Amino acid sequence: MATEAGGADGAPASRAPAFVGRARERAALLGAARARPSVVLIEGEAGIGKSRLVSEVAAELRRDGVCVLTGNCHPLREPLAFGPVVDALRGAGRRLPHDAELGLSPEVLGVLLPEPGRPASGPTSALGHGVSRHLVAQGVRRILEAIGPAVMVVEDAHWADEATQELLLVLGRDLPADTALVVTYRSEAANRSGTLFGAAFRRPPGTTGAEIALGRLTATDLREMARSVLGEEVPPELLRTLVRRSEGLPLVMEEDLITLGWQLGDTGLGVPRSLREVFAERLDRLPPDAVALVNAAAVLAVPAGEELLSACAELPPEAAGDALLAALAASVLREYSPDSYGFAHVLGRQAQYESLPPPVRHQLHGRVLSVLRSRPEPPLVQIAHHARALGDSDAWLRHAMAAADRAVTVGDQGTAATLLHDVLEEPALPAALHARAALALARIAWDSIEYTRTIATLRRIVADPGLPTAARGEIRLDLGLVLLNQAADPSGEAEIERAVEELEGRRPAQAARAMSLLAVMETSRFSAAEQRAWLARAQETLAGSPDRAAHASVAANRLTVLAAQGRPEAAGLLAGLPRSDEDLAVVRHTARALANAAEIGICLGQDGRAAEQTEEAIVLARRHHAPALVVHCRSYQLLLSWFAGQWEGWDERYAAFRAEFVDEPLAVDDLLATVEGTTAVARGLLGRAVERFGRVLARDSVRMNVNALGAAAGLARIQSARGDTEAAWSTVSAYLPLLPRKEEWVYAWDLVPAAVAIALERGDRDTATALTEEHGAGIAGLDAPGAVAEQHLCRGLLARAEDADSAAREFDRAGLQWSGIGRPYHAALASEQAARAMIETKPVEAVRLLTELAAVHDRLGATSDAARCRHQLRGLGRDRRVSPGRAGYGSQLSPRELEVARLLVDGMTNKDIAAALFLSPRTVEQHVAKVLRKLGTTREGMRGGMP
Repeated sequence: MATEAGGADGAPASRAPAFVGRARERAALLGAARARPSVVLIEGEAGIGKSRLVSEVAAELRRDGVCVLTGNCHPLREPLAFGPVVDALRGAGRRLPHDAELGLSPEVLGVLLPEPGRPASGPTSALGHGVSRHLVAQGVRRILEAIGPAVMVVEDAHWADEATQELLLVLGRDLPADTALVVTYRSEAANRSGTLFGAAFRRPPGTTGAEIALGRLTATDLREMARSVLGEEVPPELLRTLVRRSEGLPLVMEEDLITLGWQLGDTGLGVPRSLREVFAERLDRLPPDAVALVNAAAVLAVPAGEELLSACAELPPEAAGDALLAALAASVLREYSPDSYGFAHVLGRQAQYESLPPPVRHQLHGRVLSVLRSRPEPPLVQIAHHARALGDSDAWLRHAMAAADRAVTVGDQGTAATLLHDVLEEPALPAALHARAALALARIAWDSIEYTRTIATLRRIVADPGLPTAARGEIRLDLGLVLLNQAADPSGEAEIERAVEELEGRRPAQAARAMSLLAVMETSRFSAAEQRAWLARAQETLAGSPDRAAHASVAANRLTVLAAQGRPEAAGLLAGLPRSDEDLAVVRHTARALANAAEIGICLGQDGRAAEQTEEAIVLARRHHAPALVVHCRSYQLLLSWFAGQWEGWDERYAAFRAEFVDEPLAVDDLLATVEGTTAVARGLLGRAVERFGRVLARDSVRMNVNALGAAAGLARIQSARGDTEAAWSTVSAYLPLLPRKEEWVYAWDLVPAAVAIALERGDRDTATALTEEHGAGIAGLDAPGAVAEQHLCRGLLARAEDADSAAREFDRAGLQWSGIGRPYHAALASEQAARAMIETKPVEAVRLLTELAAVHDRLGATSDAARCRHQLRGLGRDRRVSPGRAGYGSQLSPRELEVARLLVDGMTNKDIAAALFLSPRTVEQHVAKVLRKLGTTREGMRGGMP
C-alpha cells in the first residue's frame, strides 16, 4: 500500500533532529572509509546513534561516487546463507558486472547473488557438498573488487550468525584494495565467544581503519538537538526535562521530540518519564485498531507485510489499512521496504512488548503462532521462537530442529548453528535429539574457516556429559582431524584413538574410518607395522558392512599407506578405484586417494605420474563437489612446477595462490616452505632459508612428520656450511629414526645424503657407511626414483675420498636419474658433485661441466649456486664470463651489481654477500657502493625493495 508524506488526521510531519555531538566520530569514520582498504568497528549501546552516524557518512561517500552497500542482521532472520552480506551485495544494482566478468562459478553466484536460474547451492558440508566457505569469501572479494570503490556496512553484527561472523572476519583480514568494511555492534550482546567475530581480529599490514566507541551525548548536544526540531524559543524547563529524561541517548530524545511534535499547541502538554511512556503516550492517541496492529507487530518481532499484521491483529483488511496508516503517521511503525513494516528501533519494539500484560502477550504469541503455521511456506525460525515464548518445549524443539534442517538445506549454516546451540542448552534434552543436534552442529563446525572456532565448538560438544557415547565418538573423530589437519596439534591423534574406543561396537563404519585414519598418520606415533595392524583391524571391523562409502574410505587410506612406503602394487590398486558411482562419497574418496598419491609421488620423485594424478583428482573433485581438494591439488601443481625448474615467477605464483586461498589450511605447507627455503639457499639468502626451515621444524617439534624431512636436511646443510657440524648432525639425527620406523626410506628430501655428508665431515665413516647400506636395503625393489638418485649420491660421497673416478660415476648416475625424473636443479647439484670429483683426474671435463652448470643455475635463478661454479672455475683459471665492468653499464646496474642489490634488499651484510657470491669482502664493498650510488639510496633504504 502507498503511504503519504504527511501525518494522518492532520498530524504534523516531524523534522529529523540535527546530527549533533559526533564531529570527531564522523571525521574518523569518513577518513577511514576513504583510506581504503580499511575496517571500521563501531560499538555502542542500543539507541546510541550508530546507524545515524553511518547514514550521515554514507551520504557523503555516495556523493564521492563510492558504492555504499548495507546489510542488516536480525535475531529472527529466516535461513539465507550469509544473509546480511547477500542483502548488502544486492544493493550494488547496476554496478554489478555481467556474471562472466566476475569469473565466479554458478554455484558461488547462486549463494551470493541468488536469482531465478542460478543454482541455490549453499556452503559445503563436511562431506564436501556445495560451495566451501573459502570460495564464498573469494566470491565476495571478487564482487567488491568489481564494483569498487565500495564500502560495505553490516549493521547490528552482534546478531550475525556464526557463518556470517566468520565471513566478515575473513574479509577483514584480506579486503580488496578499494574496499572498506564498516561493522556496527553492541558489545553487551556479542556472541558466545565474547568477541565480535567469534575470534580475535587484527588488521593486516596495509589495512587501515578505526575502532569507534559511541558514548552518550552531552547536555549541550541534546539541547541543540531539541532546538533543531522545536525551534529556538523552547522553554528552559522543557529543555532541562528532555535532557534529564534522555540520559544522553539520542533515541529517547528523538522519540520525545516526535511525541512533542504531535502535542504542540496542546495546553495539557505532559512530558513522559521513560521510553515506554513515550510509546504509551503515542498509543493513547491512536484508534483501537491501530493499537491492536502495533501490539501484533511488537509480538511478531520482525518486519511484516500488511496482510500478516492484519491476520495477527484479527482485523478485516479495510480496518487494517486504516490502522497501519495511523501507526505510520504517529511514527510508531515505519516502512522498511515495500509492504514491510515494523518498529523503527529495537528499543521501541521492546518497550511496547514489555508494556503488554502477560496474559495479552501470551494470547498474541498463540495467535501469531497459529497464523505463521498456516502460511504456504511457514517461517520455521519464527514459529520456534513463538512456541518457546508460549513455554511449549516440545513444539519449540521440534520446530527449532526443523528450522536448523532447512537452514542447512539452503546453505545457511550460521543460522543452523545458532538454533542448534540453543537446542543443546535445553535442560533434560532427550538422548536421541541430543545426539542429532550435536552431530549436526559438529558437521557445521567442520566447515569453519577459522579452525580455532571449530576446535572450541567441538571440545564443548564432546565435554557434554549428556551426549550418547557413539555420538561423542563420532564428534571426537572430527575434533581429532581438525586438530591434526588445521591446527597441526599432535593431540589430535590421541583424540582419534579415544574415538575408536567410543565408536567400536556401536558404529562400525565410523570406527573403521577412525582406525584407517590412524594408519595414515605421517608422524612417529605409529610404526609401519602398527599402521598395517590398524588397517587390518579396520577391514575386519567393516567386514560384511553394506556401507560402501566406508569401504571406499578404508581402501583409499590403505592405498595411501602403500604408496608412502613405495610399494609397487599401489599404482595398480589406484587404477582399480571407481571413477564413477551413484554414491558421490565413493568417488570423492577416489579423488582423495589420487590426491594423496600425487603428494606422496612428489616426495618419492614420481613427478610425471604425480602430475597426471593431480589432474585427474582435480577433474573428479570438481565434478563431485569437493572444492577444498581442488585447492590442495593446485598446491601440488606449484610444487611440481618448482621441481621442473619453472622458477621464474614462481614466488609470485605462490603468493597469488596464497592470496586467493588465504584461509585454506594446506597439508603441504611444510613442503612449500621447504621449497621456499631451498630456493633461498640457491640464491644466497641464508637468513631467509633458516627462517623457512626453522618455521617448519618449530611446527613439527613434537609430531616428527615426514613432511619436515627436507627442512631438517636444508637447515643441517646450512649449519654444516657455517662450520657447526655438531648442530648439523643433531638436526638430521632427530629425523633419521623416522625412516626405518615408518619404512619410508623412499622419501627423497635429501635427509639421507645430507646425513651421510655430515657424518663424513665429523670423521664418522662407519655411521655414513651403515646409513648408506641401510638406505639401499630400505629402497630395494620399491617404486622410489628419487631415493635411487639419493642412493647414488650417498655412494659417491663414500667413494670420494678413496676413488674419485668411482665417486664421479655415482654422482653422474644420480644426475642422470634426476634428469629422467624431470628435476633440473637436483640434476645440476649432482652433476656439480661429479665435476668436483673429476678435477684431479679429468680437469678438462670438469671445466666443461662446471661451465654448463653455471649456465643452468643462471637460467634457474640460482644465483649463489652459479657463483659457486664460477668460483671453482676461477680456481682452475677457466672462468670465461666477461667482467661486468667492461660492458659500460653507466647508470644502469650490471648483472653482478643486480645480484648484490637483490641480496641487499634482504638485509644481508657484506660478509654474507661475499659468502653467497664467492667474492672477497673488498670486491663486495665496491659493488655495494656502486649499487647505492646508482640507485640514489642508502643501505637502509634498500630494505623491503629496490627503489
